[in-house]
Amino acid sequence: MKYNTEEERLVLPEYGRNIQNMVDYCVTIEDREERKRCANTIINIMGNMFPHLRDVNDFKHILWDHLAIMSDFKLDIDYPYEIVKRENLNQKPPRIPYNTNRIRYRHYGKTLELMIREATELEDGPEKDQLVRLLATQMKKSFLTWNKETVDDRKIFKDLDELSGGAIVLNEEEHKLAESREILGRNNNGGNRKNNYSRNKGR
Repeated sequence: MKYNTEEERLVLPEYGRNIQNMVDYCVTIEDREERKRCANTIINIMGNMFPHLRDVNDFKHILWDHLAIMSDFKLDIDYPYEIVKRENLNQKPPRIPYNTNRIRYRHYGKTLELMIREATELEDGPEKDQLVRLLATQMKKSFLTWNKETVDDRKIFKDLDELSGGAIVLNEEEHKLAESREILGRNNNGGNRKNNYSRNKGR
């Protein structure tokens, strides 16, 4: 099992590990238009996490600043606002309070539930298919991190069906996720890289 202490430290922990993983993935998308669509989806999810703050001045601007910060300023898109500069980060960006709403499955987290809800509202097409596959993979990774050493895709697809209210239905014949041992191997390698970095930094 991989513990939080083995994960890289989150820059903005109020958004959680799942949003950070989405941002990391978004940075790797080669097509500029697709990358911008992915960024917009992430911003919508981030905003939905804190609906009570939508009337706050510059709320959207703050979200885009946070997205840039979480990407380590590597997300190359046309931002709708002038984002914060790296050199100005000594002044910490405004914090967003944690969401205390009840979540259905703790090992998936509230953020992932919001992502799934967002995916159900997308029109059918490549963008939705890509997001759904990403979400299913992240669900499997989260399940393996907190629960068992292996899990069938059938279980992940069942939970996805339930969390989406029946709007997203995948089957094992047409959809195949990474093997449990492959995901666990990535987790372990990530932890080893971080430990090596920490040791080298201390020299």
